[in-house]
Amino acid sequence: MTETAVLRQRAPEQRPRPAPPRRGGLAGGLLRTARPRQWVKNVLVVAAPAAAGELFSRHALTQLALVFVLFTACASAVYLVNDARDAEADRAHPVKRHRPVAAGQVPVPVAYAAGGALGVLAPLTAAWLCPPPVAALLTAYLAMQLAYCVSLKHVLVVDLVVVTTGFLMRAMIGGLALGIPLSRWFLITTGFGALFMVSAKRYSEAVQMAGKAGATRALLTEYTTSYLRFVWQLAAGVAVLGYCLWAMEEGGVPHTSVLPWRQLSMVAFILAVLRYAVFADRGTAGEPEDVVLRDRALALIGVVWMAMYGLAVANW
Repeated sequence: MTETAVLRQRAPEQRPRPAPPRRGGLAGGLLRTARPRQWVKNVLVVAAPAAAGELFSRHALTQLALVFVLFTACASAVYLVNDARDAEADRAHPVKRHRPVAAGQVPVPVAYAAGGALGVLAPLTAAWLCPPPVAALLTAYLAMQLAYCVSLKHVLVVDLVVVTTGFLMRAMIGGLALGIPLSRWFLITTGFGALFMVSAKRYSEAVQMAGKAGATRALLTEYTTSYLRFVWQLAAGVAVLGYCLWAMEEGGVPHTSVLPWRQLSMVAFILAVLRYAVFADRGTAGEPEDVVLRDRALALIGVVWMAMYGLAVANW
């Protein structure tokens, strides 16, 4: 029986009361429900164009800005629908009860309406202003994420695959918008890199919330920490292997750049994975953006890797 069903069976006086709504009114509540902090993930739309060295033309920047806005609208639509659907269950959670919908700041019908409007307008705008594959991918993303909200988040392993695929779609859509062929190494490295971070986050949640009934997502009780550790270790290994195969693909072909940046970037990439794995092993790998911003060494390694990768793409 789901957490929501259990709550519905409680007597009215036993049901948890919503948290007091925060200031800011309905508009502020809708904005908070759309998760602005999560929008940074949509910067992945520049991944494929950056990898192909086609990032700085006027057409590319315009298209990527539009795709970023459209993907953000789709993601926000999913958050709104998810919070409206889970409002009653969220009121029993010590943290989620402060979400605007659960707290009563945003009425459930309004959240559904706003999410539905964004979910319809974003693909339609993409069909009008972007190449057809972009609209198709956004539609597929919405369908997959809504299925996740309804049922897939309760299915073992499938929940990891769906969240990972969402990251992969973000990385793919920029290439589709500009008609850039997507490298098999790009897809392998991006896909398994995303799975590494997603499973590390789940592992951290399982470690931190062990023994705290009602304080975490129900599905985590069905995973073992040893299994989640196996998944993030496997994903990290495949991501590193895929990147190294890409970097060494040229073999002994002479390069015209000052240094073999393509091969040297492997060092920074592997260091970044190893550094991130420290937090995963400790059970403190929460949101990926928080991990990177919190650890200066990891942020520095990331900057060095981006510089080497850029030099490799530009062949300087």
